[in-house]
Amino acid sequence: MGYQSFLIILIIAIYFAFKRWIFEIRRKQRKDYYRNEYLKSDDWRRKRYVVLKRDNWRCVYCGARATQVHHKRYAKRNIGKEPIKWLVSVCNNCHDKLHY
Repeated sequence: MGYQSFLIILIIAIYFAFKRWIFEIRRKQRKDYYRNEYLKSDDWRRKRYVVLKRDNWRCVYCGARATQVHHKRYAKRNIGKEPIKWLVSVCNNCHDKLHY
């Protein structure tokens, strides 16, 4: 009975390791698409402009001149359709603080 139990546990562990490996591959693909394609698209440029204009070109955290748009949250599906409410205008200093 011990050998069979060990084999079942080993198979389950391999299954979950495989699922995690596939998840990480797809995660990297999403990040690469986002960085290399979406952030250079006209859709993103329009959305960025709308957010900066909405916030009067000011950082929502310190009030300095905003030059970047920060995602408070990312969409789980369909990266190009995240709501504008998840985006805020930020200055370079605040954006650096938010990422580190």
